[in-house]
Amino acid sequence: MKMAFRSFFRRLARHISGNAAMLVALGMPVMIGTTGLAVDTAQWFLWKRELQHAVDQAALGGAWALSKRDKEYNYGQMRYYKYRAYQEYNANRAITEDFSSSPSVVLANYAGGEDNSVIVTATATKKLPFSGFIMGSAVTIEVSSQASFAEGGQYNACLVALEEDDDDTLSIGGNAEVRAQCGLAALSCEENAVNIDGSASVTTGSIATCGTANVPTELEGVVTEGLTNLFDMYADLVPPDNPTARTNECTGKGNKKQASLLPGTYSGGLVVKCTTVLAKGIYVIDGGDLDLAANYDVTGSGVMFVLKNGAKLKFGGNGQGNKITLTPMTSSELTTAGYSSTRADELEGILVFEHRNNNPPNPGHLLNGNSQSLIEGLMYLPSGDMTVLSTADVASQCLQISARRIAIGGGAVLETLCPAEESIEVGSSATEVRLIA
Repeated sequence: MKMAFRSFFRRLARHISGNAAMLVALGMPVMIGTTGLAVDTAQWFLWKRELQHAVDQAALGGAWALSKRDKEYNYGQMRYYKYRAYQEYNANRAITEDFSSSPSVVLANYAGGEDNSVIVTATATKKLPFSGFIMGSAVTIEVSSQASFAEGGQYNACLVALEEDDDDTLSIGGNAEVRAQCGLAALSCEENAVNIDGSASVTTGSIATCGTANVPTELEGVVTEGLTNLFDMYADLVPPDNPTARTNECTGKGNKKQASLLPGTYSGGLVVKCTTVLAKGIYVIDGGDLDLAANYDVTGSGVMFVLKNGAKLKFGGNGQGNKITLTPMTSSELTTAGYSSTRADELEGILVFEHRNNNPPNPGHLLNGNSQSLIEGLMYLPSGDMTVLSTADVASQCLQISARRIAIGGGAVLETLCPAEESIEVGSSATEVRLIA
């Protein structure tokens, strides 16, 4: 009997026809397990991908809402930024909609700011056949996203170059000295739209341009470039008119000559020939020169000059013996002159208003004031270039220049004390919202 068993096992040991079946049987659990794990893992990655996209969109939506509304602003019974985050989260779920959690939406500080970012966290929990059988429980996928926002800056300026397609549209060179804390701006999107020579002295709170600015090192910190949404806030404003024909005549003799001028239209220009007093109102210069540069005192309180048909501006005194005092019309003065309150508010503060098709001959408009000059208000010159001459020495409480091009050179001194918030609005930078985690 023993010999029979030994013979059987020897024959069995030498038999190899069933080895493949045995190996398959032994490997089947591993193969099934690996396949099941692969299928479940693919499901987990799919959940995570969808859920991550949902919280990313939720964080961005919440950050955009914060940039538009105060964080305390409610939409119904919910903070608006949370409402927008929930809305984006729900709109971007499909596969995980039935087993993902409501998101957690909280504010957080970022990069030195306070409550300037939104963190959204969410989970998805579900038991799958294979992993659930092995682990005996469901698997939870957790995702998080953080988006920050930075409010766009508001840009105002009291020296504005309106030309949009050229370089050097606002240039300051030589030994010029400009003190304009209210800001400089150039609408041009070209390189070196603003060009400030290193020898010039410029003090300003901001320099804004659609293009680039070539400035000394000490001014680089106030420059903002690439602002594509800058605009001319007076572009749609129509110049007023005053068709009553007027002439300029001096009366008296010698040093006592004086002209008392009335509002109306001065055809062929208005050239000061003696001490001149301008009554309140609108003076239309139809061609020729508006020449206030002779060595005579000129006084005009509550006046506006309108330039058309090639009229050219020459402002200021040639020496130190004369005094130029000009202030613009107020809203109440314009209303008294017959303009509606809306129109009066639009025109208030404009000292010089140039027609857009005026096209003055070269060299364009000139500003040559002396230290006794007091020139207030806005010079709006969309058709002509403004050159501030080397002999200019102009200080004012609030002189603003908005011209096609502005060039200040030589030893010119120009100071304007306009508050930035009361200066010409030229645009803003876009709000920046981005994912940071």
